[in-house]
Amino acid sequence: MTNASLAAVSRAIVACQRCSRLRAYCRRVARDKKPEFRDWTYWGRPVPGFGDPQARLLIVGLAPAAHGANRTGRIFTGDSSGNWLYEALYRFAFASQLQAVSRDDGLALKDCYILDQRCRTDSRPVLPLRNRIRRIGPSLGRIEISLRGMS
Repeated sequence: MTNASLAAVSRAIVACQRCSRLRAYCRRVARDKKPEFRDWTYWGRPVPGFGDPQARLLIVGLAPAAHGANRTGRIFTGDSSGNWLYEALYRFAFASQLQAVSRDDGLALKDCYILDQRCRTDSRPVLPLRNRIRRIGPSLGRIEISLRGMS
C-alpha cells in the first residue's frame, strides 16, 4: 500500500459514521471539555492510524479515549496510557521520543503502526476480542495490507 492510499484510508476513517453512538459521544466530550483542557480545540472525530506503513508491530487501541485521542487527534496521545506506551516504544526503538502530547509534536514511529478500534462507547460493554476483531475487520483489513510481515 502506498502512502497515498494509506492517507485515503485515514481520511475514510476520520469521515466514518458507522457507530452513531460513538460519534455522538465524541462530539459531546469535545463540547463539554474537562476543565484542565478547556483551552484545547478537541479533535472530536474518529482517529486515524499512525505510524510506519511498513511496520511489523501492530498495536490496536480501544476507543473512545475521551480526553486523549478524542482531544489530540492521535491514538494514545495526551493520556496516561499513552505516556506508558510511548515510553516503552521509545525504550525499544519503535518511537522517536518519550512522550506524545499532540499530533503535531514530531513523534515518529519506526516498524510500528497504531490503530484505534473505534466501535465502542464507555456505556457499551466490552465485547470479547473475537467479536471486536470482526467488528473492526473492514477498517483493519484495509490497514493490514500495508503492514508487511504481519502473521
